[in-house]
This record gives sequence, C-alpha cells and structure tokens, in this order.
Amino acid sequence: VLLAAAVCTKAGKAIVSRQFVEMTRTRIEGLLAAFPKLMNTGKQHTFVETESVRYVYQPMEKLYMVLITTKNSNILEDLETLRLFSRVIPEYCRALEENEISEHCFDLIFAFDEIVALGYRENVNLAQIRTFTEMDSHEEKVFRAVRETQEREAKAEMRRKAKELQQARRDAERHGKKAPGFGGFGSSAVSGGMTAMITETIIETEKPKVAPAPARPSGPSKALKLGAKGKEVDNFVDKLKSEGENIMTSVGKRSAEAAKVLTPPINVESVHMKIEEKISLTCGRDGGLQNMELHGMIMLHISDEKFARIRLHVENEDKRGVQLQTHPNVDKKLFTTESQIGLKNPEKSFPINSDVGVLKWRLQTTEESFIPLTINCWPSESGNSCDVNIEYELQEESLELNDVIITIPLPSGVGAPVIGEIDGEYRHDSRRNLLEWCLPVIDAKNKSGSLEFSIAGQPNDFFPVQVSFVSKKNYCNIQVTKVTQVDGNSPVRFSTETTFLVDKYEIL
Repeated sequence: VLLAAAVCTKAGKAIVSRQFVEMTRTRIEGLLAAFPKLMNTGKQHTFVETESVRYVYQPMEKLYMVLITTKNSNILEDLETLRLFSRVIPEYCRALEENEISEHCFDLIFAFDEIVALGYRENVNLAQIRTFTEMDSHEEKVFRAVRETQEREAKAEMRRKAKELQQARRDAERHGKKAPGFGGFGSSAVSGGMTAMITETIIETEKPKVAPAPARPSGPSKALKLGAKGKEVDNFVDKLKSEGENIMTSVGKRSAEAAKVLTPPINVESVHMKIEEKISLTCGRDGGLQNMELHGMIMLHISDEKFARIRLHVENEDKRGVQLQTHPNVDKKLFTTESQIGLKNPEKSFPINSDVGVLKWRLQTTEESFIPLTINCWPSESGNSCDVNIEYELQEESLELNDVIITIPLPSGVGAPVIGEIDGEYRHDSRRNLLEWCLPVIDAKNKSGSLEFSIAGQPNDFFPVQVSFVSKKNYCNIQVTKVTQVDGNSPVRFSTETTFLVDKYEIL
C-alpha cells in the first residue's frame, strides 16, 4: 500500500505531500525529516527501509520525489509508480525548484490523485492524467459561444434604440416640438438632455463591425440595462487580455453556436434557411479511414405570416449514397417524386419565428476517397530527436475550408520545437504541449502544404493529430434552389446560410 507521495528538499522539508491513508501532519513531517538521515550516500539504491515503512525515492536536481510505502508493498510496482510521478512534475512545473513546485502544488495534488486512489495504483498513463486534470468541457464552450452571441445581440439592440432616440430628438427639434421624454423624469428638457447624453455615450463607445449580429427586439429600458452589463463584461475581458490571458480558445471542437458568432448572416430575408453539416472522422496514421460520419440538416425560419404556406425546391447532386430523411409532417411522396419540401396538408402553414428542421441527411463510410482533407504525419527518429514531416491535401476540391487548425501533440519538458519549412503560420502552446499549425484558407488554389519541425521525443508522442475548420460550402451537394408559394406557385425571395463544421477529426 502506498501511504504518501511527496516532493521534498534534500534537508527533508516537505514542499508538497499527498497522503493516501489516514495520517497526521506531524507523522508525515517526521517521516520526511528522518528520510535524508537514513540515506547512505555510498550505496546506489533507490529505496531505504525503517522498521515500519519503506522510502522509494528519485533525486530531481535539488529535490527528491519520495513515495512512502508499507514494507510488504511490491517494490517493482512502486518503482513504476515513482517513474510516473517523476514524469508528472515537469508536466506542470517549468523548473524543478521549490518556488515553482509550491506555485503549482494544487495541480500536482490533483495529478497525484489520478495516479493513486486509497493507496493503490490506478491503471493510467501520462496522456490520460493530462486529459482528466484538464477537464475540458464541450458544453462550457457552447455556453460561452451562446453567451457571446447574446451579448452582441444586446449591444446591437442598444445601438438601434439609441439611434431611434437621437432621430426622435432631431425630428422634435426640427418641428419645434418638445423632445420625447422618459417616464419618471421631471421635465421634458431634462429627459431630452438625458437622451442626448445616453446617445453620445453609446456612439462614442461603438466599435466598427464587419457584419452586426441580428438584433433581437426588446424594450428600451431592458436593452439599455443589458448594454450596461455587456460593457462590464467587455471591461473584464480587456482586463484579462492586458494581463496576458488568451480569451478565445481556438483548439478543440467547434460548435454550431461558435460558427454563428464567426459568420453572422449579412442579409436575412423573411424566408431564411440554415444548411448545417457536421463531420466526425477517425483515420489511422498509416492511412485507412476507420470511420467517417456526416450529419446534415436544413432548418427553415419564416418571420412573415404571408410566406408561411410555401414549398422548398431541393437540388440533390450527391453521388456518394447519402441517406435522406424528411420531417414527419413533410409530404414524403412530393419530395421523392418532385424533390419539393411541403407540408402533408397544403392548407396548413409552417411555424412562424422558429427554426424548423425539414430535411436531414446522413453519410457513413470507410471509403478513403471520401476524406475531404487528408493529413499525413511522418515522424522519423534521428539520434535523440525526432524529425516530423506533416502535410495536408484537399481531396474535395469544391470545398473551401476557413480557419483550419491542425493540432499536433508534443512531448512534455523538452522545450519548443525547431521549425524548418512551413506553409502558413504556427503557434506553440507550452502549457498544453501542443503545436498548432494555422491556415486561413484551404481551397482548390491552395490544396496542399507541408510543415517540418524537429524536437526530442518518440514517434508515438505526435499522435493523435486533430483538425478543426469552418466552411461556408457544404460537403454533400444538397441545396435549396427555389422557394414558391403553395397558391399560384409564385416565387418567394429567400436567404441561405451554409455551415460545414468539425465535430471530431482525428488521425490516431
């Protein structure tokens, strides 16, 4: 049984210690204080025993990594556990010094708890410990993306209301009338002054935007209140940025909400469609597609009642054998024969002001030629280091992939990689031991590229490679070409927003 794991100085002072059985502080401090006196410098052992316990230790520069076990504990297992403990420490501490260990003591304790539970070794490796302690949450990312969208909508609404108030004040001045006042203020002159003050403040703080998010209608007092909250959030974010914190994380999965933040629709008609596809793909490092699954959906949003009784004309040019499925309320026979989406009862209307999924499709395959973007990672050992060549190639030339990030894991505690040749840019995340290869656009004109770097490590250290991207063109060529009204077949103006996202894209 493992009693405790500790990092101590050569004098026996405990910097961080984790007890896995019930022990008092004085007992653990006494055991660690006695440890340096028991060591015989003449012998090259990695353990020392007393009448009650056994110390298994490993020197780390000016410190010791010590495991205190019972005398009947398996020494071979304890040595293996000790090696894992010793590899965990450089994972969280850049230097093996007392101050650095104290600073990251809680990170180390959490990692120690993943290795040992109730005195017994857990069957984990370093990569699993890193994953468990990171506690990366996809739901949290989705929540943050949704919250940012709501903040932007509130700000846009606040500006719109401010402009309305300013316009009303100008109109009142032009016609020689009193400016419209706020309820609760004494006179219209005071309220007019307040209107001007609020308007000027908002216009001064307004930041230029490429495409504003669609504003959600709400009352003026509520909008102004929300705006004030948004300003506090902005100040907090700016403060974090000034302290060197990176707010937006670019690695990992991208949700549909995050894509909406990235690419807001510029012109939304009364009939608006969102065509969204998500891909989940797993490849082997030596080639071969283990699994590729793609899910797509057409979401219909109608904001005007007079366009509620319509039909969508769908053009399906997919030749890969995609499986299509219509909503239960949609006329399946009409879709099969004429490729039109309409309700079973033509007299009924589509719901107003809500997103309705009318058509979805699924493609599952292990056919290698269907991979949209192939990644070939080739690590080769040369002495103590590893030369890594990684290249990409766009197989589906009709696609245009934006914000592509290819993430390569790196071994811990070996410093930064030495970059040779590179197409695009790179970022080295020393905290999470990742190399991010960033490419703004991959399309038919820029369909292939490569990256070369060298770093100490083994070939297995550089997998799994992960890929993330966003595209405004969908993978399966399914489009809505025309929208017509049920009565009279007259054409209806519509807008389309297409998004192709990554759910999971891994090379194992």
